[in-house]
Parts: sequence; structure tokens; C-alpha cells
Amino acid sequence: MLDWDNPLENNTNDKVDISLIDQTLSKEPTKNTDKKLLNNNKQSTAEQLNTVSDKLTPINPDDKRVINGQTDINQLAPFKYPWAWNFFLNANKNHWTPLDINMAQDVTDYRHKLTLEEKHVYENVLSYLTTSDILAMRNIGLAVMEKMTAPELQIYQARQVYEESLHTWTYQHCIETIGLNQSEIYNRYRVVPEIHQKISMANRRLNSVLRSDIDLNDPDELHNFVISYLFFAAIFEGCWFYNGFSPVFALQRRGLMKGTAEQFQYIMRDEVMHAAFGIRVVKQIIQEENLKINKREIRDMWDEAYEAEKAYTNYILRDPILGYSAETHLGQFQYIANRRATQLGLDDEPFPGAELTLPWLDEQANLRKEKNFFETRVTEYQTGGALNWD
Repeated sequence: MLDWDNPLENNTNDKVDISLIDQTLSKEPTKNTDKKLLNNNKQSTAEQLNTVSDKLTPINPDDKRVINGQTDINQLAPFKYPWAWNFFLNANKNHWTPLDINMAQDVTDYRHKLTLEEKHVYENVLSYLTTSDILAMRNIGLAVMEKMTAPELQIYQARQVYEESLHTWTYQHCIETIGLNQSEIYNRYRVVPEIHQKISMANRRLNSVLRSDIDLNDPDELHNFVISYLFFAAIFEGCWFYNGFSPVFALQRRGLMKGTAEQFQYIMRDEVMHAAFGIRVVKQIIQEENLKINKREIRDMWDEAYEAEKAYTNYILRDPILGYSAETHLGQFQYIANRRATQLGLDDEPFPGAELTLPWLDEQANLRKEKNFFETRVTEYQTGGALNWD
């Protein structure tokens, strides 16, 4: 018997008489009925194999679909979506953990250099982001990935789930290292209405597709799924996350909290990839399913996202910090939103005339650069080059 408490230890009390096995194996069928039964079983098995063989056909990669596909989900190649595989390969060249970054100076900065207003910004940014990345992980891992019917898409999304988990570890590492009250930080989204509003909007979208009975052959269900995926790719990760790191980057530009900011740079790089991939998948679904998107619903979604961002911004930046204000943050949100709409191929910009307010923000995601005075290490992926959102 196998000892589950010590599976590598031989149990001398459980000995098997090998001679009994030999005798059993050497026995011949003693009755004609036994021989007849064996022959019938062999014939039956052969017939079954022939029947199965007649039904087996090679997979044509052109028959693959993002969703509602009928091909074998277990067959990776030939690829129909080689761009999805390239996302996966690039992601695996860019590995990091929060333990790579020295946070010692951040502890000193938080305790002795940050103003009360700057601490308010720092803590609430962490509170929002750590909850949001868990939401992003659940969306991809539980609501999206299982509905994909091309394995090259699922494989990158599996990597994405890992990266969202890594981001959550990063925020937890910052919270622990700085010595913040974990219960208080993690519960802010439940007690601060301005943080809760954004989380609630995302939860509503997630819950609408996090159902076992969803049928993507139904036009209404399909439309809702695409709108939800569009929200998480273009708004949640493409705008809220992308813009959400910038208050801490503003501190970094003054030489403060630079360890945290470097970790946020790695996270931002990942989120750029997540958003770009999600937008590509959404466009592919729209094309393959010949789907007509409800423009009014898209417009309402942008407006709701902006109002939620506005309330959150006015809360975390109720008192502006040096070099950064609520007006700057909201202006950048509108500019980024227009860029995401262009990527999606939407006809109308949600915020016409919005101008770039943070010209240095894109540089934070493009990590191919030399170590500078405000960095504790060279924040460069092994093969990461400049990102092209388009």
C-alpha cells in the first residue's frame, strides 16, 4: 500500500506474492466459451476503431474561430491567429517579480518625506489598484478564457492571468514593505464611495458574463459579452490602469517612492499588452461574427467610466500634489480614451478635442532606456522595445 504521508518509503508489511501473479498470467482460458468471448471482444474493438477512424479528419486552421468554433481546441498549430502566439512569446521574454526592486528608500520617503496629501494619493492608488487587478484576473480567467475556441488565444490569456496575480503580489509587497494597515487599505474600496464606484462598474460588467448558462450563439448574449470584453480591455486596463499609475510616476519624477514607481512601470508594460491584445480580440470577434455594436451603449459606457474616474480623481487629488493635479489626470484620461476608441476602429472619439496633458506617460511603458538617477535598477525587459499602441 502507498503511504500518503511518506510516499517514497517502502512499506515492508505489504508484500505481494509474485508467484500468484505469474500463475494468473500463465493461465489459459479453460472453456470454449471463454475463447469465444475473447474473439468477440477483439472483433468488437476492431469495429469500434474502424468506426472512429472513419470520423477522424485533419483540422483546417481556416475553420478556427475566436468564439463559437467547432474545431479541436486541443490542437494548437497550424495557427490561424499567429499574432496571439507572438503575444505569448513576447510576454515570456519579459519576466520579473517585485523582489527584484529595492524598496528601502521608499520606506524612508513615506515616513519622512511625503506630505499628508502625497500619502493620501499613494495609499488610495494602492487600494484601488490591488482590488482592480484581482478583478482583471477573474475576468480573464473565469469569464473570457473558457469561451475562446482557438488555443493560441487561451494560451496568452493563461499568461495574462498569471501576470494579474503577479501585479496583485506587487501591490501587497508595497503595502507590507511600507508598513501600511492591510485591513484598512484593502477595505477602502468598500467604504470609500469614489473607489467603490469604479469597482462596482467593473463588477457589474463581469457578473453579466460570469455565468455558466451563457450562450454566445444568441445575438444579445454575444453583444453583451463583446461589450464586457471591450470595457475591460479598452477602459479598465487601457484607460483606468494606464492612467492610474501616473500619480505615483509624478512622485518618482521628483525622486520620491521610486521603488514603487519602478514596479508600476513593469505592471504598466504588462497592462499595455493586455489592453492591446483584448482590443485585437474584440475586433476579431466583431469581424467574424458580423456583429453590429450598439453605438449608444458604447457612448454611455464612456460617459459612465469618465464620471467614475472624475469622482475618484477628485477624491485622491482633493489637494493637488507638486507637479500633478486633478485637471491634469482627467485631461489625460480623455486623451487616452480617444486613443483607445481609435484603436477599436470606432467612428467617434468619446472626448473630441482632448489634448495630451502628460507627455511623459508613454515613456513609462517603453522600458528600453538607460538607468537614470531616479531608478534603483535598469527598468528594462530583456527584449522589450518601444510599444506601438496602433
